[in-house]
Amino acid sequence: MSLREFEYHVCDVFTSKPLEGNQLAVFPDAAGLSESEMQAIARETNLSETTFVVRRDVETERERGVRVRIFTTREELPFAGHPTLGTAATIRRTIPGYSGAERIILDLNAGRVPVVFPPERNTGNRSYGVMTQPEPIFGSMHEIEAVAPLLGLREGDCATEPRPQTVSTGIPYCIVQLRSMDALARLRVDLAASERYFISSEAKFFYAIAPEGPRVWRARMQFYNGEDPATGSAAGCAVAYLLRHGIAAPDEEIRIRQGVEISRPSDLYGWANLISGKITNVRLGGSTVHVANGRLFLE
Repeated sequence: MSLREFEYHVCDVFTSKPLEGNQLAVFPDAAGLSESEMQAIARETNLSETTFVVRRDVETERERGVRVRIFTTREELPFAGHPTLGTAATIRRTIPGYSGAERIILDLNAGRVPVVFPPERNTGNRSYGVMTQPEPIFGSMHEIEAVAPLLGLREGDCATEPRPQTVSTGIPYCIVQLRSMDALARLRVDLAASERYFISSEAKFFYAIAPEGPRVWRARMQFYNGEDPATGSAAGCAVAYLLRHGIAAPDEEIRIRQGVEISRPSDLYGWANLISGKITNVRLGGSTVHVANGRLFLE
């Protein structure tokens, strides 16, 4: 029986240094792969996410964007940050017709997401891109006495104003502001209890942030696949949360550092606008480094 071959690339996202940031596997031509095969391949790579580019004709891609599907080891996601940025950078690097493009639109399950690559910041093996995330949706506030034990923390570790809140720019996160870096270091999410808690909540994961310096925040996100080195979808939600509650200013650059505790330091840069009382144009930027490529074989 002949084997089917599928090219793939591995990149580190939200870092300019190889072997840091958040790893991503990208399959630039997933034609012929079924949904169940994509999910199985994502389990095989065992990374936080794996993406599959489903090519379409030139006219369709021009009008609707490049179709991309995002999978964790367990499920398909409508949107995720580092897969969006890393996939766009990989398309720009590997697919004829997109080489050196300054703007690439991805057609995700959550909708069309543009990624811009400023020419002055893109040289060599590193790509710096800025994505515009789906418009933020602000959900319910959460009680600290309910949330703190799920994070393995004391109630006093959590800021009381603003309280934790569900925010979504494609995936709903419960954003939890902690008082200190010490509290963030002690974070230990009870995954089983959290899953039960989220059954009655519109949130899907916790994203904990703590102030590190002027306009600099540290973040952590622990979920069923371990600890995430960088969570772009959640970072966009955090930027919107900080602006909504008056902690950040409109169009002010916010730096989020994540992955430090697991030796995969990541740097995410976010901005959002406030227009007529509405938070909009949530953008998140960072660098991508390509570190490997290969072929996967299936019967």
